[in-house]
Amino acid sequence: MSLFSTKATPRLDPRDVPVAPMVGPLISMRNLEKVFETPAGRSYVLRRISVDVQPGEFVSIMGPSGAGKSTLLAILGMLDSAWSGEFMFAGHPVHAMSHKQRVALNKEHIGFVFQQYHLIDDLTVLENLDIPLSYRNVKKSEREAIVADTLDRFGMVGKKDLYPRQLSGGQQQLVGVARAVIARPKLILADEPTGNLHSSQGREIMELFKKLNNEGTTIIQVTHSETNAQFGNRIIELRDGWITGSEGPVTA
Repeated sequence: MSLFSTKATPRLDPRDVPVAPMVGPLISMRNLEKVFETPAGRSYVLRRISVDVQPGEFVSIMGPSGAGKSTLLAILGMLDSAWSGEFMFAGHPVHAMSHKQRVALNKEHIGFVFQQYHLIDDLTVLENLDIPLSYRNVKKSEREAIVADTLDRFGMVGKKDLYPRQLSGGQQQLVGVARAVIARPKLILADEPTGNLHSSQGREIMELFKKLNNEGTTIIQVTHSETNAQFGNRIIELRDGWITGSEGPVTA
């Protein structure tokens, strides 16, 4: 059963897919490190991270607490700029960009799904979905059409005027996923996206991610769940800030 309606799964349309495939990796990191200076000396959070992510991959980052998973996700999302090394995103040299340029790249190409949902409490479902489009300076009439289409595809038309507090956890996360994809980003980053959900709700969210990925959206998730990791096509293992293993194909 769907979280919002009798539809088994939300409809997807080609507008959620990049128009043309990229040549080369969407993400390329070389010798990326993050370190804190402490009275006892340097404390490394990430060490010599070198990894490529191809367009259309679904990558799961796994590892114990404190391994650096969420820190790496924040850097991928350009929310953290205190690091060294090289980071290319969609052909853009992130390591050489200003803060303003990174923010613009983030808004244009990246969608986020959080464990805590991060919906704005005093905005309705419809208004929460409108926010990413407003960041991209989409005209109001076009925003209204895109939001209406998204509400329909995700089975949320009947909930559009409700506030987050009036929704279940699964329903709030479905809104969070819809908000992440509404502007057709090149990349979705998800941090423990089912961590606060019941198993059935979590499975529905993961099945939705799989459908989005099958339509061409690149997804990187941080998860402790072996079950959730199996929805992707590659697992990257982190431990003490190092990449200690990678399982699954890397398509060129």
